[in-house]
Amino acid sequence: MIVFEVIDLSVHYGPLHAVRGVSLQVAQKEIVCLVGPNGVGKSTTILALAGALPLSAGSIMLHGKTISGLPPEKVVRYGLSLVPEGRHIFSDLTVRENLILPSGIRKDKEAFKRDLEYVYDLFPILDKRRNQSAGTLSGGEQQRVALARALVIEPQILLLDEPLSALDPRIQDTLREELIRVHREQNVTTVHVTHDQTEALLLADRVAVMMEGKVVQADTPQDIFNRPATGEVANFVGVENIFIGEVKSNEGGVAHVAAEDLDISALSNYMNGRAKVFIRPENITISRTSLKSSARNNVKGRIVKITNLGPTVRVELDKGLKALITKNSAEELELKNGDEIYATFKATSVHLSRT
Repeated sequence: MIVFEVIDLSVHYGPLHAVRGVSLQVAQKEIVCLVGPNGVGKSTTILALAGALPLSAGSIMLHGKTISGLPPEKVVRYGLSLVPEGRHIFSDLTVRENLILPSGIRKDKEAFKRDLEYVYDLFPILDKRRNQSAGTLSGGEQQRVALARALVIEPQILLLDEPLSALDPRIQDTLREELIRVHREQNVTTVHVTHDQTEALLLADRVAVMMEGKVVQADTPQDIFNRPATGEVANFVGVENIFIGEVKSNEGGVAHVAAEDLDISALSNYMNGRAKVFIRPENITISRTSLKSSARNNVKGRIVKITNLGPTVRVELDKGLKALITKNSAEELELKNGDEIYATFKATSVHLSRT
């Protein structure tokens, strides 16, 4: 059931058109992650949803009723709760004093007290720190304060703006797990802004990719990452092999595509015509000899570049293909520039879209 809907939302900063007709539907208990490069309007969108920025056009609907144009204090009363980027907690107040700030929103004070104890249960470290000044907490603990303060009003919609971006990787991993746990326990409908693709993969039921102020694709994480709708989306999600080709034939649902110097088989219903070809680099296997397997694509080429990326190695061929393999595989194969090798990938690993 759709509980939250954004329709043709636009926001201007003077002459700057920051958000251009964003439309998005969010189902009950769903987590939707807004992703995209920096500067495409993700944070502007989430702030507009929270009432912190005026709309230039469009509408915001909650349970079929418009809440467009309401100031933040009224938006909160409708059950939208924002965790802004940078947390914005009050460092000179105690943890408890920070958490009771929204108490005026709830008419039932006893219910608020119960919810306050509940968020302490959600974040046990805050229970231990409840009388400690928030400014003395670690970054991860301060972020928990911001999350707990947003949850204590039992929001219908939780809005998160880059909640983990300022934390080091180890704390990010821990807090991602806590976000998953909190969502599992609370079932709160969430719109979550992030530039971190791993975060989106782990958290989201659906991912909405923004480019130049618009949502250009909204789909499951698997479809976004494996079947991007455009070259822009493909580049953003790490599809390094993008070719323009011509579908020459289709036999039993397998399209045969001539793409630059490659003849590619792809699982597709395309019968003919121009198409974009997308292949993720991690779906390509590198070998010294031609592999006997069910994979329909087996390309012979020479290595033109090897890039060590730590646990993985990118191998680029003269055919234009880029493969991403483990460091152990690269060492076992003893790869070096100029080596003749085979790149193998399945027809199911190839995604086609119309140009």
